[in-house]
Amino acid sequence: MEQQTDANGVGAGGKLQNPTLERWFGLTAKGTTPEREMVAGVATFMTMAYIIFVNPIILSGAGISPQAVAAATCLGAALPTLVMGLWANYPFALASGMGLNAALAALATTPGMSWRTAMGVIVVEGVIISVLVLTRTREQVMQAIPMNLKRAIGVGIGLFIAFLGLQHMGWVTRGSDPGPFLTHGSLLAKPALVSTIGLLMIVGLMAIRVNGAILLGIMITSLVAGLADWLTPESKPLVMMPGSILARPDFSAFGHADILGALKPGLIGAIFAFLMTDFFDTMGTVIGVGGQGGFLDKQGKLPRLNRVLLVDSLAAVWGGVCGASSVTTYIESAAGVSCGGRTGLVSVVVALLFIAALCFSPIITAVPGVATAPALLVVGYLMMTVVRDMEFDSLEEGVPAFLTMLLIPLAQSISFGIGMGFIAYVVIKVLSGKGGEVSGWMYGIAALFAVSFAWG
Repeated sequence: MEQQTDANGVGAGGKLQNPTLERWFGLTAKGTTPEREMVAGVATFMTMAYIIFVNPIILSGAGISPQAVAAATCLGAALPTLVMGLWANYPFALASGMGLNAALAALATTPGMSWRTAMGVIVVEGVIISVLVLTRTREQVMQAIPMNLKRAIGVGIGLFIAFLGLQHMGWVTRGSDPGPFLTHGSLLAKPALVSTIGLLMIVGLMAIRVNGAILLGIMITSLVAGLADWLTPESKPLVMMPGSILARPDFSAFGHADILGALKPGLIGAIFAFLMTDFFDTMGTVIGVGGQGGFLDKQGKLPRLNRVLLVDSLAAVWGGVCGASSVTTYIESAAGVSCGGRTGLVSVVVALLFIAALCFSPIITAVPGVATAPALLVVGYLMMTVVRDMEFDSLEEGVPAFLTMLLIPLAQSISFGIGMGFIAYVVIKVLSGKGGEVSGWMYGIAALFAVSFAWG
């Protein structure tokens, strides 16, 4: 039951909330506190802070200075996340999208292309999606998705997050050739041992209902990783100690997107490909994290959805302007929601930490992947619990949902899993003689996905 407040912002328990925070975020009505929101914000940031050093590695292949990309990544994430918190009032954080950044790097290295033109492509596709939001087309598409498929998207993303966590923990690894594509890793290896301790730590803290269990688990696991490095100096270190505390940000990538160059007819296919991925990755993330946080109503609709979508769409434009690739809503937002985060104050905390990371990136990047990996596994578990509410009794409802849940983690692509699920839903409904039950939007989306997949 939600707590009630009086005119002075006093909760049912008699605790006085900060009037300013109450006015902006309605914390007590959401059953949360400033302290819980701040812990959730730190947890979200720590699970997605890897983008600060991963994005420069990927985009440096496109010819951009790694230092410039690091600054662009922090700047590109900070402003949209801040707006998401203050205007949309949801605990959704944004940053450069993984997969989209790799695709941009590949595009930038094609003959006749440059990273500036590739960033221009991102700006153009972001503008197109923003127009779709302002005309409420994007919102109508999201509302047209059947509830079973919405839940399947959330479950699929949960499995995707858990799969990433398992890889970073060293529990799952690539198989040898010839042999299985995936296999188990060595549980006696140092990364796997430290991650396993971290997983037990987080689950144990959650079992005894410790607030901020995920964040506390990440911090303790980081210390365990440092201790393991000290005990085994001959092996590869898990924690890369920073050479300095501060680093001067490099903004040389900002404002160099070649928009006119991106409008060449030969780049229409690239714009369409980025648009489809951006459009449906965000859709899946919002549905998945929104369902986990209890933000969806009985029809599976998210209040203030258009604000969320507009911030996300403009974030893509901003990411191209900054030189950080397309900025999109992050599935790691689920970490903060799992810690009890329920309002935009979580996003404000994340944004402030990204701003701080502009100068303190050496310290931020010292948090090892083995410390955040167990958190991803736990978050994945929490996200997939909605499977108990799904319908599998009929083929036309169950098979598309099953394909969506299966393909998102295995293909490691949210948009591919959604697309195959949509196509299967339409085809099976038509073959079952129930084509009249399918909305026009679903027919159109399935057709667009079919064209996209055929286009490659």
